[in-house]
Amino acid sequence: MQGVRQAGFSQCTPIQAQTLPIALAGRDVAGQAQTGTGKTAAFLIALYQGLLTRPAASSRHPTSVRALIVAPTRELAVQIHRDALTLGAHTGLRHSVVFGGIDYDKQRQELGSGCDVLIGTPGRLIDYFKQHVYDLRHAQVLVLDEADRMFDLGFIADIRYILRRLPPPQRRQSMLFSATLSYRVLELAYEHMNNPELVRIEPDKRTVDAVRQVIYYPAMEEKVPLLIGLLRQSEAHRTLVFVNTKRSAERLESVLKANGFHAQALSGDVPQAKRLKFLRNFHDGELAVLIATDVASRGLHIPDVSHVFNFDLPQDPADYVHRIGRTARAGAEGDAISFACEEYAVSLPDIEEYLGHKIPAGAIAPDVLAPEVLPGSPPPRSHGPHGPRRGRPGGGPRGGGRAQHPGRHARR
Repeated sequence: MQGVRQAGFSQCTPIQAQTLPIALAGRDVAGQAQTGTGKTAAFLIALYQGLLTRPAASSRHPTSVRALIVAPTRELAVQIHRDALTLGAHTGLRHSVVFGGIDYDKQRQELGSGCDVLIGTPGRLIDYFKQHVYDLRHAQVLVLDEADRMFDLGFIADIRYILRRLPPPQRRQSMLFSATLSYRVLELAYEHMNNPELVRIEPDKRTVDAVRQVIYYPAMEEKVPLLIGLLRQSEAHRTLVFVNTKRSAERLESVLKANGFHAQALSGDVPQAKRLKFLRNFHDGELAVLIATDVASRGLHIPDVSHVFNFDLPQDPADYVHRIGRTARAGAEGDAISFACEEYAVSLPDIEEYLGHKIPAGAIAPDVLAPEVLPGSPPPRSHGPHGPRRGRPGGGPRGGGRAQHPGRHARR
């Protein structure tokens, strides 16, 4: 309870109110909830309750973990670990987090010294398990977070490998959370859990209702001047800008920096050390604008994001909700501003059908468009094993940031 008070919680969110009575009683839960709804606190509080009220076996070795939390992405694992250190600060339990891309020997050494609660991504968890750095014989609690994302990222074989090495479902408590309780997620739950109780929150509607949405219809050459104008108008201090390609992210970063914004692109191949630094700076308010591909649209808990821009409309309607869910978290309000340009406007009807309503349209007033846009520096030329692309000017993939070159679309 000291940890709960220090985390600033005073009342339950809907997912917490529905799952905690079940989980605190030691029963299994399969919950439908997306990030930003308070599910991390829900499963951590239940996990600590279980470990503190059910002592470990006297034969347990320090490297035999008592609780395992599996997350699909490095960012989510790091965030869960950060929340666990706050909520579990007074429990006397030791925590470790493991994930790929950084600090292999350091993580191995820390894990080898023993821990109670282990948080990690599937690949690194299996790697250390096969090396006998830790074991799962005395695991009392299992948490699978963002189970649907495990399927999307191709981790399901790894998840089943881990689940088969845990004590049987009747001898542990299991909690599973997913943005959707699809057939494949429920099949996983019923196969590896002990008669779980299903809890469904309406995450899509809840998230969308708390966000002020607007959509603009710019020409391709208007996208960057419109973005810069709106960023200046909103005095951006913690803003997420989503694009569809890595190339587009790089180009947009360069242009925003040239026009006076502290901006940084975050895509799938940014080295892990840099990725964590960018996220930390964004979280602390030192980085005003984070440009992200969909690798960052789920699993990131960044409080007080004031604005989300869909510079490129996503091609999957569910990704639209995941993106705008980065703002208006935990009951706060936020703004989601989208651009339906010539290239990606085709996705809009599916998005609006998914939402169940039309997104209000905004007029592009002349004074909103930035009058002068300085071009950014050329992006790095080494992309992929075969070097830079040849042929089309700019060498980028379809949609790769043509917006900052007025007239290019027309010349094509």
